[in-house]
Amino acid sequence: MAVVHSAPKFASNEGVQATLTKAIGDHLVGALETHDEISFTVKRDSIEEVLRTLRDEHAYQQLIEIAGVDYPERDERFEVVYMLLSLTKNHRIMVKLSASEDTPVPTVTTLWPNAGWLEREVFDMYGVLFDGNTDLRRILTDYGFEGHPFRKDFPLTGYTELRYSEEEKRVVYEPVELAQDLRQFDFMSPWEGAEYVLPGDEKFEAPDVDKPKTTGTPAKTGAGPKAEAKAEKKVSPKGPAKKKVPAKKPAAKKKPATKKPGSKPKGGKSS
Repeated sequence: MAVVHSAPKFASNEGVQATLTKAIGDHLVGALETHDEISFTVKRDSIEEVLRTLRDEHAYQQLIEIAGVDYPERDERFEVVYMLLSLTKNHRIMVKLSASEDTPVPTVTTLWPNAGWLEREVFDMYGVLFDGNTDLRRILTDYGFEGHPFRKDFPLTGYTELRYSEEEKRVVYEPVELAQDLRQFDFMSPWEGAEYVLPGDEKFEAPDVDKPKTTGTPAKTGAGPKAEAKAEKKVSPKGPAKKKVPAKKPAAKKKPATKKPGSKPKGGKSS
């Protein structure tokens, strides 16, 4: 017996952007569909109302993730991205907003309890504040950590490192001391076309592929109409004569030598 599910295996984006744009209304800043994904940018202060509308009226029941993005060149350098899933439609959308270090984002823990953990992660990694989150503490970094590791201006090596001290019998924090400077490795394959000149390649002059390459003039190569006419000329109408090889005569058989009576054997005495 076939089982029929209410959720399709693949949900189309057809009509979704227009419908949700109308539902979000004046809270919408912009909408975009790219890579088969639909994203909506909304006003920061309207995020709770927009997500409530999407959950209650358009069946986007689950909050899958809250992510952060850092654009240091912008006035509001951070983007907070909410990823929603509709279980009944089997469809996903993204809702974005902009924020800075001093502009708190309204919490959505009133809509989904798991948003508390997700907002803590964005706060820990980027420093985005969430107004209304009653437990906004670091969640991935250690106690006393300074800075936010996912910001573009945060050094890859960090500022401090920790180790276990045998003398003090505890974990201690120390300034970062590298045995060698941090190196950036380029894993681009030179066979696929590197964006830089490899050592030794600066002496190489690439040939002009648009210009046909020739081996020389007909006078030097021997090619030309005369050579072609000579090649087509036959030596004889019936072709070259075959040289007859004479048959070999069979070798004559040697007769065995006969011993004469009274003769002495060579190298010996007669008895």
